[in-house]
Formats: sequence, C-alpha cells, structure tokens
Amino acid sequence: MKKILAVIMAVVLVTVCFAACGTKNNEVNKETTYSIADAYAAVKFEPAEISGDDYDYIKSNGKLIVGITDFEPMDYKDENGNWIGFDADMAYAFAKWLGIDVEFVEIDWDNKVLELDGKSIDCVWNGMTLTDEVKSAMECSNAYCNNAQVVIVKAADADKYNTVEACKELTFAVEAGSAGEEIATENGFKATAVKDQATTLMEIKSGTCDAAVIDKLMAAAMVGEGTNYADLTYTVDLNSEEYGVGFRKGSELADAFNNFLKQATDNGFIEVVAEQYGVQASLIK
Repeated sequence: MKKILAVIMAVVLVTVCFAACGTKNNEVNKETTYSIADAYAAVKFEPAEISGDDYDYIKSNGKLIVGITDFEPMDYKDENGNWIGFDADMAYAFAKWLGIDVEFVEIDWDNKVLELDGKSIDCVWNGMTLTDEVKSAMECSNAYCNNAQVVIVKAADADKYNTVEACKELTFAVEAGSAGEEIATENGFKATAVKDQATTLMEIKSGTCDAAVIDKLMAAAMVGEGTNYADLTYTVDLNSEEYGVGFRKGSELADAFNNFLKQATDNGFIEVVAEQYGVQASLIK
C-alpha cells in the first residue's frame, strides 16, 4: 500500500493546486500541490457497471446533485468559492467514475430527507452519521469514516466542563436535525437548534450560548490554536459513530458507491484525499 501511495503522490504533487488552504489539522501543505482531478487520474478504477431507475434518472440529467452544508473539513468553500473538502473531493471522484458531473447544493440539514425524496438532490454526503433514523429513511452506503460528537466550550472553562454531568448547567447550540442535537437531548442538555455546525461556534463566540455539540472531525479543524476559534476547545466525547452517504430509498447507487469505495481503498486513492484534509486517522479500512 505504501508503494501505491508513493506512486500516486508522485503524480499528484506535480500538478496545479486545486484545494485552497484549510486550517489546523487539515491545512494544505503549501510546499506541495494537489489536484483531485489528477489524483483520480493517477489510479486505476474498474469501470462502473450499474443499472436501475435511479441511476438512469441521474445519468439522463448528466450530473450527481450532492446535498451538503458548510462543514469543514468535509465540505467547505475555498477562496474562489469552489466547494472542497474530503467529502466534496470524494463526491467529485465518484461522479467521475459514474461518467457524469457533480453539483453541490447547500441544504437545510433538518430537511435532508425531503430534499432527497423530492429529487432536489440525489444524495446526502456531508459527514452524515449513520443513525437508525437515517438508515430507515435512505439507502445508505457502507461507513467510510469514524467520528464522535464532542462538547465545545471556551478553552478557559475546559477544566470545569470535562464531564457530562458538569455540562448540564450550560446552554448549548446544536445543528437542527443533526446527530449532535440527538445526543444533546439524550444527555439532558439545554439546547437551541441552529442552521448548521459552523453557526454553533458563532453562538459561543457571541455569548448567545455557553457551549456546542459538533462532530469531532470538524472540531479538530475549526477550534483551537491556529484557527478562527483559538479560544475554544473540545472536552467530552459523547459517543462514537460512523459516516456514510445516503441515497434515495431503494437506489442502486448505494451499492455502486460501495464498489467505488472498495476500489478507492484498495488502490490508495481515498488515503491520498484523506491526507489532504487531515482525516486519514478516521478512515475505516
């Protein structure tokens, strides 16, 4: 595997930079360059062989419409307004494998199932936790990343709020319809639902809320030294969970993605993309 990764990187690192600078653990190495298009071209994928109504529908439109929110390091915009991130780059590659284009649409996370069933989008691919509710409403892929929901507080208060019981006196901001909202409710936290996870951090900074519950992968990229939220940190891991991609119920594209995912794991492609955004330790092998 190491030899395969070395060959891929040797090809990728001579290309024009596609992804803009991230932050902290997912910061792009300025001494190298990276292009998702060239990373894809550097490896071998077996051709996609798919049949079914949902695939025919998407193929006829010529694009895969991906529902996302602003969620660094999975989906976020570079300085030119292009969507980048681990999930965004993998979605680009999956669409390429399908022989179509990709389009990203920002959605209200609480309405993701309605957007999917109404065909405003074709899949939900945004660090989505595979909860029982999600799995019952969507045709879900195999898991590709490990994650957890964590408590975010001001760094100065970290020692005071490092247990679930201590955190119960705080007021929380959570993303509406998210795993964070669900786990906050389970733990008896006083929580206010907001638009997305990025907004939860702004709520703490503005003093509207004391704390937030967000994905650990996002926390690693968005809070602490070297970020825009240097005065925030994360303390308690509230659970453990896995990320997957959601398609319309009964869609054959979930199995197609599982095929793509296995190939991307075997040929080293997924690890190259993961290393670009600092999420390689969370990959499910």
